Amino acid sequence: MRRFRIPHSFAAAAVLIAMAAHAAAATVHIVFPYSAGGSGDAVARLLADRLQAATGDDVVVENRTGGAGIIGVTAVKTAPPDGTAILMTPIAPVAVFPFTYRDLSYDPFKDFEPVSQVVEFDYGIAVDPTIPAKTVPDLVAWLKAHPDRATFGSPGTGALPQFTGILFGRLTGIALTHVPYKGSAPALSDVMGGHIALAILPASDMIALKKAGKINVIATSGVRRSSLLPDVPTLKESGLDIVGNGWYAIYVPAGTPKPIIDRLSKVVIETVRSPDIHARLTGLGFEPTGTTPAELAAIQKADAEKWGAVVRAAGFVAD
Repeated sequence: MRRFRIPHSFAAAAVLIAMAAHAAAATVHIVFPYSAGGSGDAVARLLADRLQAATGDDVVVENRTGGAGIIGVTAVKTAPPDGTAILMTPIAPVAVFPFTYRDLSYDPFKDFEPVSQVVEFDYGIAVDPTIPAKTVPDLVAWLKAHPDRATFGSPGTGALPQFTGILFGRLTGIALTHVPYKGSAPALSDVMGGHIALAILPASDMIALKKAGKINVIATSGVRRSSLLPDVPTLKESGLDIVGNGWYAIYVPAGTPKPIIDRLSKVVIETVRSPDIHARLTGLGFEPTGTTPAELAAIQKADAEKWGAVVRAAGFVAD
């Protein structure tokens, strides 16, 4: 019996067609590994709406919380590489956690394909409004006078806000106790309730509460002042040599075909650069970016080198 060999190019095309058909028939999940209600979650939902409009797919945001974000990231790692599982993550799980967790359940450089950076942002220091501290020196003096209240919250263990808090404590000589949360919303709730003295979180999550007078924001982490918080000095201006910004980016499981990655990247770039979404993102306190996969890979590598050195110097291990 005569056998026919299918050319490799046709076989590869057939696989892509089959995967595309599967993706079209399935719901696309954007996994955000933190709780709903924060500004990062809002960005994920803006992307979901635009991705659904651009592709015709059903797109939903799934808040897969727990383990400082590790549970949600791992869920995407093990998902089919067909474009139906998308991770939207901040910087820490993909650039910092490899240095803070000994037994991390994923390798961010091997288990995922970069798609696009979405936005950049600064971190801010939010203070319980009942504490009489309007500046960093005020807060330092108050914490030294009330060491039993020297606690700070962050969106999770091993994330950049925690290291910002560690540096803050070391530079000021204060023994700050870290309290990790599953995202910004619960941390801010405890600041407003007086359960913790301060929280270090994305500054974008603080804007509305600051305007409402429910928290005081006394510093931000950027190189320069935030355009949305022009009255708030940077940590550097306040006398502390701490500078660092965060970002949110899109990834898919390793092995996802390049046409799918390029399609997603194109949608993200077009979305964040469209005038209406750009305005909404800046209104949330973000700097919209939108990058190619290669540009995101370079950003991730550079930040991993930068923050890996900080983690090693601190001798910090999350587990």
